Amino acid sequence: MTIHVPATSANLGPGFDSLGLALDLQNTVEFHHSRFFGVSIKGEGEDNPRLKGNNLFISIFNEHFSRLTKRKQNFKFTFYNNIPMSRGLGSSSAVIVSAIASAHEAAGIKVSKRRILNHALYYEPHPDNITPAVMGGFNAAAVEKNKVFSQKKHLPNYIKAIVVIPNKQMNTAKSRTVLPKSYSKENAVFNLSHASLTVAAFFNEDWEMLRLASQDRFHQKARMKTLPELFSVQKIAYESGALMSTLSGSGSTFFSMAYDNDAPMIANRLKQKFPDFNVKILDFDNNGLTIER
Repeated sequence: MTIHVPATSANLGPGFDSLGLALDLQNTVEFHHSRFFGVSIKGEGEDNPRLKGNNLFISIFNEHFSRLTKRKQNFKFTFYNNIPMSRGLGSSSAVIVSAIASAHEAAGIKVSKRRILNHALYYEPHPDNITPAVMGGFNAAAVEKNKVFSQKKHLPNYIKAIVVIPNKQMNTAKSRTVLPKSYSKENAVFNLSHASLTVAAFFNEDWEMLRLASQDRFHQKARMKTLPELFSVQKIAYESGALMSTLSGSGSTFFSMAYDNDAPMIANRLKQKFPDFNVKILDFDNNGLTIER
């Protein structure tokens, strides 16, 4: 069986822990029954031997497979990792979602995407990344009574994502330590109004509204200060015609959106200015989690 899960970009400016979208950059896991347990990693993390022994996927897979079947069984897993790790592109969410889906498939139990999403919430309590990873497209999500409630918007193919991936990782837990302990009512209202406007702009396909709507006062500046080049990334993206430009998740990747005709020029300008960073033009993924049986 083969499981595909896309990368994600979350927060999207003011949508702290609630807004996210899926990108056409996937991690894939293939697995089959085997006499002996085996793990093979290709792509991101293949040079890290610790990932074969201390693997989040295997831990979650075994936990769910054992719960579902009440037995142990050996599998051979091959991971094709395309999502950069600790760069704000949802690599952990992709692992969590793929492990839960794989365990149910291995147990021969069909389960809905919503059920997989709610299981994933146990390992990732913020729904902004796991929701688009499962559902695809753009998602607004909230948690109520340990369940994710969300709305999805299919993204058209005439808009593209431009991601600038620095050569420095950012750990989400550590990045939260630089955030304020409390926020003023003024800043809370600012983010609430701008997050609401961002959602409305996505659903109405009013892309020109996103530059104004995606402003944030909760997290971006504090996190960007740990890698000041990101301020220049955002400035150049906007000067070159980006529709929106925001920190991806907790960073270090920066996400921009543009019309398909503008994306190559924006990407080229960013590549020229930041030759040590990886700049990619990506489509959006409207499918989310996919399973090939």
